[in-house]
Amino acid sequence: MLRTPPQLFEDFEAGLMTREQLHVAMAFHARSLIEEVVEAQENPLAAWWEGLLAKKSASRLAGRHGEKRIRAIFSALADVPDFLPAHWLWNAHHPDVPLFCFIRLRREPVFRILSITNEAGLVTVRLEYGSNEKHETTREEFVLSHKLHGGLEVTERRTAS
Repeated sequence: MLRTPPQLFEDFEAGLMTREQLHVAMAFHARSLIEEVVEAQENPLAAWWEGLLAKKSASRLAGRHGEKRIRAIFSALADVPDFLPAHWLWNAHHPDVPLFCFIRLRREPVFRILSITNEAGLVTVRLEYGSNEKHETTREEFVLSHKLHGGLEVTERRTAS
């Protein structure tokens, strides 16, 4: 699984990779973004519809839980090892990137938030990701707690039914 850009920079700063290896890995990330832009240009109606659905979903999530909380959840999920959607969530804490950009309802690999509950300071997030096929979608539940210096961190991860 490819590491996210922040993880790559941590590896580089720790001396675990060379500058050339960092450039190759970052070029891969850039190519994947360019491929998505090209796909959107090839089918603008599908891209428009996906964007509209994602905006509605993001607006609903932000209205119920607050944009800051949703961004904190996405940032915490981006730090989970071996979590495929981290590839798209790594810059969720950045307020200049619209919240809807992180939600993928129909475009594969999908990333959908099913529910968020907040009880006694613990945030439980149920989500699904992976393929559009119902039997191939992975459903997981994450329990997040508040860090000492702000933000959230994943304390438990389990498969949801």
